[in-house]
Amino acid sequence: MKFLSTKNFFQPRARLLLQLGDKLIKNENIALLELIKNSYDADARKVTVKLENITDKKHGRIDIVDDGDGMDMNIIENVWLEPGSDYKADLFARKIRTKKYHRLPIGEKGIGRFGVHKLGNKIELISRQEGKNEVVVRIDWNQFAQNKYLKDAKFEVFERTPEYFVRNRKGTRIIISDLRTDWDRRMVRDFYKSVFTLNSPFQKMGKFSVDITVDNPHLIEDLPKFDSIKKFALWYFKCKLVGSEIKEFKYEFIPWESLHEVEGREITEEDEIIRNNSTLTRKSKENPKEEEIINLSRNYSQIEGDTKTIGEIEFEGYIFDREKSILELSNLHGLSLLKEYLDEQGGVRVYREEVRINEYGEKGNDFLGLDMRRVNRPTLRISNNIVLGVIELKAEESTALIEKTNREGFVENEAYYDFRDAIICTIEKIENLRYQDKELIRLKYNPTEKEEPVLHRLGKLKKLIDKKITDEPLKNEITKHLVKIEEDYNYINDILLASAGAGLTLGFGVHEVQKVLSEINIALDKEVVPEKISNLLQHLDKLIENYSDLLRQSDAKTENILDLLKGAIFNVEYRLEAHQIVLQKEYLNYKGDKKINCSRRLLLSSIINIIDNSIYWLEKKKKKLADAQEDFTKKIFINLYKEKTGEISILIADNGFGFNLPTHQITKPFITSKQDGMGLGLHIVNEIMKTQGGQLYFPEYSEYDIPEEFKKGAVAILKLKAE
Repeated sequence: MKFLSTKNFFQPRARLLLQLGDKLIKNENIALLELIKNSYDADARKVTVKLENITDKKHGRIDIVDDGDGMDMNIIENVWLEPGSDYKADLFARKIRTKKYHRLPIGEKGIGRFGVHKLGNKIELISRQEGKNEVVVRIDWNQFAQNKYLKDAKFEVFERTPEYFVRNRKGTRIIISDLRTDWDRRMVRDFYKSVFTLNSPFQKMGKFSVDITVDNPHLIEDLPKFDSIKKFALWYFKCKLVGSEIKEFKYEFIPWESLHEVEGREITEEDEIIRNNSTLTRKSKENPKEEEIINLSRNYSQIEGDTKTIGEIEFEGYIFDREKSILELSNLHGLSLLKEYLDEQGGVRVYREEVRINEYGEKGNDFLGLDMRRVNRPTLRISNNIVLGVIELKAEESTALIEKTNREGFVENEAYYDFRDAIICTIEKIENLRYQDKELIRLKYNPTEKEEPVLHRLGKLKKLIDKKITDEPLKNEITKHLVKIEEDYNYINDILLASAGAGLTLGFGVHEVQKVLSEINIALDKEVVPEKISNLLQHLDKLIENYSDLLRQSDAKTENILDLLKGAIFNVEYRLEAHQIVLQKEYLNYKGDKKINCSRRLLLSSIINIIDNSIYWLEKKKKKLADAQEDFTKKIFINLYKEKTGEISILIADNGFGFNLPTHQITKPFITSKQDGMGLGLHIVNEIMKTQGGQLYFPEYSEYDIPEEFKKGAVAILKLKAE
């Protein structure tokens, strides 16, 4: 006998919609981008996103407004409130474009709207179509979750006379409150960056733009922009791939103005090197020694009468050189912003209909395998953190590339791998051209054999091996040993320099004693009270004792960093006064950890040396401006910072000329731009910081919050581990 169940249907729980938002939408960033993409599908010209009190989830609010077509009650009830609606998928299948900007929909899954739950517990949606009333939807997800079944979860949906979209206005507004997360600075900045990569940086925003307003400007200050970063690029490329060929090809080598020794060049599809090598190929899967042709026009569909291809691809980008010695030849400001931008946004992004496909180009997503390729051939290959590239696909042609349900890239089917291999084939041609120009720069500007004979010969040997040996495993094995030899040589070289530095410290100490004696003479000339003269003599006595101890083993112990700064300033206060220098002691407001483990004497010596450099160059600037009859107040700024990595940093900045030598050179012995200077001070400071487990570092101005007037001067950081 058969007993039939009376419950022969699915009865979804109310919390299913909450789970859709949580599980299918990766993070708050993606959730917001999905809502912005909905505005694109609604034929909007502009979207405004306001982030208010975003760092406080109880009082925070996200307000999104577009000027698109809006929705009426019918669309709200039968599309927006239907999870998994096929409304947009149907429009896409029938190739129905929007009236004004002729867009195909990019949201096909019907689930992105439920990402609002990822953002907040309360939502109010207001939408209006042209010539109709407003429709309002109000949902409190907290109440929603209390219902057992989806059919019992009720919320407000009603129509009203226009109150927000008045007169002839139309569009959609979504207000999200009772936020689920306290947004921090990183989250806001990541969202800001993502929005401005939603459109390709190579396309003008034109028909679709996103305006972000943040009521706390500090959250987005000093964000590097694409236009200010691309000036650092040495190479540019733009290609069009059609069928099995590279139909259009443009490669440019664009040296900076400071690279006088090298000339730029341009290669196109008309040049023989490309004309004879334009077919898109890869190694055969059956026989790696043979090549097979990739056809982007191939039909991947298994259904008769249906056509699914990859279609035409446009590939464009900039390539950078991140070697410190090369970057410092640029004479361009903003190197730290460049590194930050490339670390966070470097890579190749994919766009369809000028709107970005998520994940590709995100940090950690190496879908082209660029980083792994570079490990094997570092001098030839490019990696994600030196390229800003964009792939453009046509929506109607690229139907074989299917987006995953969670919007994190394409389904990895046969078409996807052909698409990827076609891009890699193109990149290889660009890399070979870039390698020639890169070697030209190295030839003209790398250390000569006279300056660095061992490293120079090692470099020549590496090039010879790369050229002559075709056996890849053997080449990799030899290269590995050469890299180890170079590392060992540099280590030995550093040890010898450190030892020499210790011997040279005596001369440095004598120089300091001379400066204190000079201060005493100044004090006597001014008829300073005997007590001050007595203090100076006591200070001189301590200095001599301290510098004699520099040659001995210095025992490290726990010190209070504020006491150390107080002691250092005591040592130079008369000199600062004599030179009429204003000292801004911002470190007195420091509230973080104060304990460090170090040698008090050695750290005092390092702080004093950096201040001494500032005194010298501030005096130089004062005299130069005085000759031009310009007023100038000499200033030094000192502050403390607690780093994310746990260290405490002492920042010392002045409002002088700034460093007039590349910062990677000024810690080398005998390198100086001071008249009659020995070039030992910063070298010794650098060696001292190494012995203390710390670092002497010269940051970009944007890395730390310092007053504007110090941003053109010299800035140095003494970074030490906190107890």
